Order: sequence, then C-alpha cells, then structure tokens
Amino acid sequence: MAGLLFGTAGAPHSSKTPTTVDGIIRVAELGLDCMEIEFVQGVRMGEAGARLVAEAATSSGVQLSAHGPYFINLNAREPEKIRASQDRILQTARIGALCGAESIVFHAAFYLGDPADEVYRKVKGYLSEIMEQLKKENIRVWVRPETTGKDSQFGTIDEVLNLSTELEGVAPCIDFAHWHARTGAFNSYPEFASVLQRVRERLGDQSLKNMHIHVAGIKYSSKGEIRHLNLGDSDLDYVGLLRALRDYDAAGFIVCESPNLEEDALLLQAAYHKLLESD
Repeated sequence: MAGLLFGTAGAPHSSKTPTTVDGIIRVAELGLDCMEIEFVQGVRMGEAGARLVAEAATSSGVQLSAHGPYFINLNAREPEKIRASQDRILQTARIGALCGAESIVFHAAFYLGDPADEVYRKVKGYLSEIMEQLKKENIRVWVRPETTGKDSQFGTIDEVLNLSTELEGVAPCIDFAHWHARTGAFNSYPEFASVLQRVRERLGDQSLKNMHIHVAGIKYSSKGEIRHLNLGDSDLDYVGLLRALRDYDAAGFIVCESPNLEEDALLLQAAYHKLLESD
C-alpha cells in the first residue's frame, strides 16, 4: 500500500444519498482516497448489494474497509452473546470482503470487572475460532481489533498488538483519539512516535506500511471518551500525529470519525500533503 489514504467513516454528509455507493462516489469527487463502511448498527447489506459496492469502489478508485457492529462483546457472560458476537464479526468479514474491503474493524469486548489477563485469554480464544472459520471460507481480510477510549473496554495498545502478534491475519486498528481520551496523554509528537515505534518493534517494519488509523477530535473525562468532536473543537494535536506518521514513513488508511466527516478528512489530507511538501 503506497502512502497514507485519507477518507471518511461512512458516506460523506455531502453525498447525494447516505448509501454506500453514493458515499463512494462522493469520496472520489472530493479527492479523498478511502471510505469505511459503517455496519455499526448491524450488517444490513446482502451479497448483491455488496457486489454493487465493489463495482463502485473499483470504478472510482476508492479503497474500502468496514466497521463491525457495536453489539460485540467477546467477554459476555452468556454463551449465546458470545456466539452472536462471533457471528457479527464473521458477517462483517463476509460482506466486507464481497465489497472489496481490505480490513474489518471492531471493538472486541468489555472487561465487566474481570481481570484484564483473563479477558485477554477469552478474547484471543474466541477470535482464534473466528480466524479459523474465515480461513476455511477463504475470506481474506485483515481483522482489526481497535484501541478503545474507556478503561471499561478491552482494547489497550498492548492488547491489540499482542493479538496481532499471536494470531495470523489479525492486525491493529490504532484509534489515536481513543488512546488520547483513555490515557489523558499521548497527544504530542514524541508520544505519537512512541506508539509507532511500539508497533514496529512488535510487528516489524512492514506493519507500518499496513496501518489502519482512526482520527477525530474527542471530548473526554477522567473515565475516558465521552464523544467525538470536530478537530477544530478539540485539543488533539493532529499535526503532531501527521508529522510522526510522515517521519516513520507510515502507509495505510486514515479514517476520519469527526462529526463533520469530510471536512476534517480533507483537513487531515491537506495538512499531511503540506508536511510532505516541506521536506
């Protein structure tokens, strides 16, 4: 994957309609590079619709990823909720792959008061079953657990890197806004660089060429994430983040989750290109 690709989480607000196909068309019109299909309320797309999405993406040159439903908890108490969570991840991967998505992203679990190491073992075990099933079905997408914004949620940097190290086909989704909100830190060039260095140390140089990043402004408290904000209304040092990504020669997707979607995606893209021109 060459360079950083900038895009939106879902169809841009200025799309003709909020459908995935019209979203892809609008992303291309705006000069953006990628779009994340938002299955956050459920995978409500059939195979025929997915093939139309793939055609639109191919013809417009827009690259795709997909975000799984919010209703996933691989640490649920009830076995039926575990199975339902696994099914939601599998369905995201199946339909996402038909759409031409390169990666699927999901929030893996909640701790529910359990020790973090115990939750990790459960998440790893259930995710391993998912990866085995995808292998049987010959579905080839990167499966990406995401760094999360609250202490109650599974998804620290080390947790997603450990899963990526131990399970074939798993790679991280680094949400820098979430990590900033969760820690109250990681909002400066040295701190952003330290995350990228950690990724490189754990997963190798090539991992920095296959990044999947979420960026948004974010409101937070001592308990972590409250809600996303537009970059201009937040304290996120997005220029420092872009500088770190430039200096580490990172490549991959940067998906903007700000409420204004395409405005901040274009802001990030322009700021990054300005940094490159200043080299």
